Amino acid sequence: MATKRDYYEVLGVPKSASPDEIKKAYRQAALKHHPDRNPEPDAEERFKDASEAYQVLSDPDKRSRYDRWGHQAPGGFDFNDFSVTHLDDLFSEVFGDIFGSRPRGPRRRRGSDLRYDLEITFLEAARGCEKTIKVPRQVPCDECRGTGAKPGTAPVACPACRGAGQVRYQQGFFSVARTCGHCGGKGAVIQTPCSVCRGHGLVEHERQLKVKIPAGVDTGATLRLRSEGELGEQGGPPGDLHVVITVEPHPLFQRQGTELIVDLPLSFPQAALGDEIEVPTLDGPAKLKIPAGTQTGKVFRLKHKGMPELQGYGHGDLHVRVFVEVPQKLSKDQKELLKRLAEISGDEIAPQQKTFLDKVKEFLKQN
Repeated sequence: MATKRDYYEVLGVPKSASPDEIKKAYRQAALKHHPDRNPEPDAEERFKDASEAYQVLSDPDKRSRYDRWGHQAPGGFDFNDFSVTHLDDLFSEVFGDIFGSRPRGPRRRRGSDLRYDLEITFLEAARGCEKTIKVPRQVPCDECRGTGAKPGTAPVACPACRGAGQVRYQQGFFSVARTCGHCGGKGAVIQTPCSVCRGHGLVEHERQLKVKIPAGVDTGATLRLRSEGELGEQGGPPGDLHVVITVEPHPLFQRQGTELIVDLPLSFPQAALGDEIEVPTLDGPAKLKIPAGTQTGKVFRLKHKGMPELQGYGHGDLHVRVFVEVPQKLSKDQKELLKRLAEISGDEIAPQQKTFLDKVKEFLKQN
């Protein structure tokens, strides 16, 4: 029978080592000889030796007996099931602050997020508003008080996981915990389900929520209402509610971010002679001076008359794009006046047309 090495020697610490020094030494030895990290043939055996040494030296009673009698201590130290259970517990104890502590019992799961599509008008988006929405959500059943079991009965511990919500499978040297498939991780099963919720413990309930829409939102913006989603399982935190905004188009304004564009028709006399007209804005009509000789496509800018900056200060601009509207039906007098205008206007009154005709003539000469 092979002689066992001294436990202090295995961990590389003196007999006067404190519990913290022993724990630190085991951490270093375990990381060094872990089979998943160290491919050497004897790595697994060294890892077992370090874990066995730590189990004894970290327990005051076992350490005291070991210091007095060594490996021949009366009663021994019982390592029969050490490789599966004790080692797994020790590994979690020492490395829990690195990898996260292993959950015990049924796992508390966060509730699902919910989505609500909300359509608002263009002016509501420009000015901001408060909307009341109705959202269906699962809530605890009043009949069974959320247990899922028929009143007068109660859920029983799952026979597969014994109420732990997890089952363990040994994979080589280690054991791996997985969610129990029989109870879905709840740790309990319902033998006589509630007639109202049919064992789910939850029923659908519609509730009203007030949502504040900030000025300047656009289609696609999402507002998150924390903890307004589905309730979590096993007392877990609720999910969130995501309100997705759609802004209805406006009959007059076209939007590009915070900039607004409006197309404004002008009569021929207004464009030729000039005029002062009223332009629609988000704040009401505004005066705009049209200079004489204004051409179709001319754009005038009204500063700070556009959409507000989202959650910021200031506004975009309003761009007024004019076009000259040609009358489709003319009276006899209107036709005579236009003919007279054409006779006396000549080329002087239409410089753009003259420039275009000159370019056409030059093009025809080249071809």
